[in-house]
Amino acid sequence: MTAVDTSSSRLNSVSVLAVTLLMQAAASAAVIAPSIAAPRLLAMLEVSQVATGVYVALVYAGAIVSSQWGAVLVRRWGPIRTSQASLLLCVAGLPLMAVPHLAAATAGAILLGLGYGPMTPASSEMLARSTPPSRLALVFSIKQTGVPLGGVVAGLLVPSALLAWGTTAAMALIAVICLLGMALGQPLRRDLDALRDPLSPLPKLANIIGPVRAVLAHPILRRLSIASLVFAMVQGSLSYYLVTFLTADLAWTIVAAGGALSVLQVASIVGRIAWGTLADKLHDGPRRTLRYITVLMALASLAMAGLAVSTNTWLVLLVLSIYGGTAIGWHGAVLGTVARVVPHGEAASATAGNLFLSFFGALIAPPLFGLAGALFGSLGMAFALYALPLAWVLYRLSSRWPE
Repeated sequence: MTAVDTSSSRLNSVSVLAVTLLMQAAASAAVIAPSIAAPRLLAMLEVSQVATGVYVALVYAGAIVSSQWGAVLVRRWGPIRTSQASLLLCVAGLPLMAVPHLAAATAGAILLGLGYGPMTPASSEMLARSTPPSRLALVFSIKQTGVPLGGVVAGLLVPSALLAWGTTAAMALIAVICLLGMALGQPLRRDLDALRDPLSPLPKLANIIGPVRAVLAHPILRRLSIASLVFAMVQGSLSYYLVTFLTADLAWTIVAAGGALSVLQVASIVGRIAWGTLADKLHDGPRRTLRYITVLMALASLAMAGLAVSTNTWLVLLVLSIYGGTAIGWHGAVLGTVARVVPHGEAASATAGNLFLSFFGALIAPPLFGLAGALFGSLGMAFALYALPLAWVLYRLSSRWPE
């Protein structure tokens, strides 16, 4: 797929960025919403908090598969239609999460994962076509603020909807947001999907491994993917266990915990833009920026073990802000660099390969995190353990990028 000549296109980078951000936010809200409702859903299903990790694993198992198909679907359908199909899968999965049966909840989690996976490859292709190389990290960071923005929306809406109307209505409310995201993309479909090839083959199982091999064979992309894997482990545990941590370990109410989740996500929005700017502006910017992120993320992980019921609320929010700004704020710096080092037309495939390892980290971490929390009797101690793999990432980023 070749780059679009934006000077002759009716589209511009601002409109493309706005559409990709809003559709990403809708998908993110869909995936995060069940974790916010976890205390109610776990009680309804009569399972322990470890099941939250199982939910996350199912979501990312689906996302691993569908993200690798993202580049293939973009070629056949175009990035807008691919994104709309992804949101439709989220709409189908959300109501199933409110059904008091494990089989239905399992199916819902898998559908949410299948819908979430192709969103980033599709949006990366759109932005790579319309963004100057000198602004890639910043633009990708702004687009990736759709992930925490979706978390803010879910954190504000889901707890209140749960208390007022119940789990079914709470999930349906987020499904409506996904439908709105689909509608917002439609006006730009003709232009953004103009380069699609309707005769391009549909995804096959063989399409899963190709992007991963390409990423691991590339010296810079390999380092980025190693960092992404560990960062995604921390992010997955933080995003999907924070409400449980605050309600179980710190005795916060679910409404207060939902508000704290929104604070976390707002901090990550600020972090994404700040890190993207640094990655574009500094000499050796991507590597240096990722090292700063790694150090602060490790310190925040250790600080989580020191939080208790008696800890001042503002101190808790400060720690969460640092954690959110790093553990959920790293994506733009990584994805902008991925798009920068590959030729035009290969951004979707390279992003898919990076996402495979990111989603794999998000898949394996929460179940292990839940077990570690049960073993230690504290989710705070489980967070502190992440300082160890983060130290390894810092070591891997200690040398300069290969030429």
